[in-house]
Amino acid sequence: MKTFYAKEQKRHDPTMFLSSGAQQPNPEKPERVERLLLGARAAGCEIVRPRDHGLRPIAAVHSPEYIEFLQNIFLRWQRIEGASPEVIPNIHPLARTGRYPASAVGQAGYHMADTACPISADTWGSACWSAWSAVEAAEAVLAGERSAYALCRPPGHHAFADVAGGFCFLNNSAIAAQHLLGHSKRVAILDVDLHHGNGTQGIFYGRGDVLTVSLHADPVRFYPFFWGHADERGEGAGLGYNFNLPLPRKTADAGFLEALETACRRVEAYAPDAVVVALGLDAFEGDPFGGLSVSTPGFARIGEAIARLGLPAVIVQEGGYLCDELGDNLTSFLTGFAGQ
Repeated sequence: MKTFYAKEQKRHDPTMFLSSGAQQPNPEKPERVERLLLGARAAGCEIVRPRDHGLRPIAAVHSPEYIEFLQNIFLRWQRIEGASPEVIPNIHPLARTGRYPASAVGQAGYHMADTACPISADTWGSACWSAWSAVEAAEAVLAGERSAYALCRPPGHHAFADVAGGFCFLNNSAIAAQHLLGHSKRVAILDVDLHHGNGTQGIFYGRGDVLTVSLHADPVRFYPFFWGHADERGEGAGLGYNFNLPLPRKTADAGFLEALETACRRVEAYAPDAVVVALGLDAFEGDPFGGLSVSTPGFARIGEAIARLGLPAVIVQEGGYLCDELGDNLTSFLTGFAGQ
């Protein structure tokens, strides 16, 4: 399997975020890339640099207003006397139906859902190369590959069409799905990250041309809190095309695999031509976020179950944070997928 990754993805290096009101080191660090590359190589993957695909595939998912914000906000922020070294919002609109603010501070609050995604001078470039890795993996599948892995960092599934959040700026999984869709492919997105892919759900919630399915820790007391509940089925043309499977905290291999079987049946009922797998490795029992309890061998079984769908697959890296087993968990998933 080919792995698509560009070294520019490491330049984004956020320093902190707020967790339960306390300032903490940001866990979405460039070192994640080194661990994941080791895991991909151990699975026998060939590492390939993606091409620069320009703004078109990004703009197919994200609004021009938001893209312009991401491109320019850091320089604008530096002109504010006493501003923080990174763009971090301190105000959010109660509702996003009012006037669009002109100030950098107001726009940061409008376009950033939380404090987990600080923007530095290198964020936009890293996010673009992350998205282009997903596009290149989609291109490989369109060219006939059975599967391709996009080592996307920063991750993407918490990013809405015009809002960053949860370490995410551009929604790589949605961009890959939209790229496949633009080539007459019927597409499902299957998200197996610890956290609900609220941005992905939001992008497709009113659409019936992409099925979104997510397994994740129950958000009633877990990020992203406001999305990911079982009664969220889509709206308008998208009603019935969104399927959430919230899991009790500390769910281990057996419970996760049982829910995954249910998720795969829903994907099969949609009869897609291809699947985008939003691969979070943070469901691991030793991940710093500690929400679920999947084992390293369990990731191989997850890979096997998804491969049994028999669909061309674009595998897009989402979460999975620094722990000794991070690379091993990726190796386990990829070898399980390939073995099936």
